[in-house]
Amino acid sequence: MTALARIIATWFGAGYTPKAPGTAGSLAALAVAWVVHHYTGVQWGSFAYMAMLLFPLAVWSAHVVARGSGLEDPQIVVVDEVVGQWLTLAGAATLNWKSWLAAFMLFRLFDMWKPFPIRGMERLPGGLGIVADDAMAGVYGALVMFAAGWFNLY
Repeated sequence: MTALARIIATWFGAGYTPKAPGTAGSLAALAVAWVVHHYTGVQWGSFAYMAMLLFPLAVWSAHVVARGSGLEDPQIVVVDEVVGQWLTLAGAATLNWKSWLAAFMLFRLFDMWKPFPIRGMERLPGGLGIVADDAMAGVYGALVMFAAGWFNLY
């Protein structure tokens, strides 16, 4: 189970990127989302559903890898970025190159900035704390995406 947890937590190896593994995880999340969208035609709501399905696996795998490494939030764990990035995409009114870029930038901004109450969510125990803050950053990103779409900004 530890090997499976590591595969999920690192999002199939994206977390092993030597520089900016969180950014690599976000880009890997976008790549998977683009492939799913391109080949199945799914729209924004499906990304929220995908994030909700991944959430419990993300919490479990992040917890197992964190416990095994002895670190609270190991840098190799990027599945939390995947959940957050997909939640941000769920706020897009339409999917085009501008919305994909905006979703990436907004999620990374909220993930690094961590406005209230995101920073406090990191204190939740184990894998929940690792994933919950990124999920909330994704919700913030989705809200901005929704508002920007409402005003046809992308």
